[in-house]
Amino acid sequence: MASAGPPSPAVTSAGLPSADLPSPGLPSVCAPARRRLPGPPSPARSRRARGGGAIPGLRYRPAVPADPAKAAEVDRRLEAWAERMDLFPREWRGQFARFGLGRAIVLAHPGAAGPEHLTAAGKLLLAEHLVDNLYCEVDEGKGGSPRGLGGRLLMAQSALDPLHSTPEVENRWRHGVRGDGPLRSYHFALRDYAALATPSQTDRLVHDLARLHLGYLGEAAWAETDHMPRIWEYLVMRQFNNFRPCLAIVDAVDGWELPEAVYARPEVQRITALAGNASTIVNDLYSFTKEMSNDPDHLNLPMVIAANERCGLKAAYLEAVEIHNRIMEAFEEESAALSATSPLIERYATALAAWVAGNHEWHATNTDRYSLPDYW
Repeated sequence: MASAGPPSPAVTSAGLPSADLPSPGLPSVCAPARRRLPGPPSPARSRRARGGGAIPGLRYRPAVPADPAKAAEVDRRLEAWAERMDLFPREWRGQFARFGLGRAIVLAHPGAAGPEHLTAAGKLLLAEHLVDNLYCEVDEGKGGSPRGLGGRLLMAQSALDPLHSTPEVENRWRHGVRGDGPLRSYHFALRDYAALATPSQTDRLVHDLARLHLGYLGEAAWAETDHMPRIWEYLVMRQFNNFRPCLAIVDAVDGWELPEAVYARPEVQRITALAGNASTIVNDLYSFTKEMSNDPDHLNLPMVIAANERCGLKAAYLEAVEIHNRIMEAFEEESAALSATSPLIERYATALAAWVAGNHEWHATNTDRYSLPDYW
């Protein structure tokens, strides 16, 4: 496949004045956990839904438009797979349709090798959402809770990284995995992905899903102790509770492999992390109105900034946009510099940039799920 070239500077960039990243100060090693700081003004007074569209001033790149027929085919395959696997009750099917999973996958992977590769990516994303909603998220109302989450996520990781024991114990483990929807979805989604990917690509994904689970646990621990993290602590958590597993598969979905020795290089790991962090803050920004309506105490970057800096939500939201823009700028600049050193890295960086652009487009246009605060 011919390379599309390295990521170029965003065609839509920040209209906000430049500001330095907040520096809340590093704690000592034994810094005590702090309870929630005095909060910002009431969200109900400071936030009115503005509707859809791109966030004003947000730095992003336009996505390759999603082919509606291709997105519909991915949706059809995923819905058939979910029904065959009995992954969720029939009454949730309307939510599945409104989510627009097929379009999200097609937007994120414009260079996909084919429908099987897109479907494999969709199965993984669907499985990740099931684990998040049924195990972790309280405000989704599907059974998630921070209480006992460690045990559930340990079993979830075993669905990806299988038990090796006596035949009798392994049989009991298989029975347990197949008896639970989220575990079943993880296990069979990874199996189908592994059929298209190399062993090293599959192992890469398994490790990045462990990172994701670690982020879930950090957020859950803060919820249980009513801890308001410092801004830098929150961003550390979001580097783990992150879209990185989606980025880990971009080369496999496109039908090739970035060699492990290249992928493991610190500078390649850095652009991967920057792409994931920018995309995850995009999620915080676009889901802000929904999350604050469902649970005003739900942690997101604007809320954490408001609590730490004792400012209003509007000022905090605009500061979160600026943090995103600086991370996005670093991703673009460092990706371009690295791409000039290697055609393989150029191809990988292009796939990362396409995923980041598609993720933004899906959030900005998914008006059934997201709306913006009226801050402009």
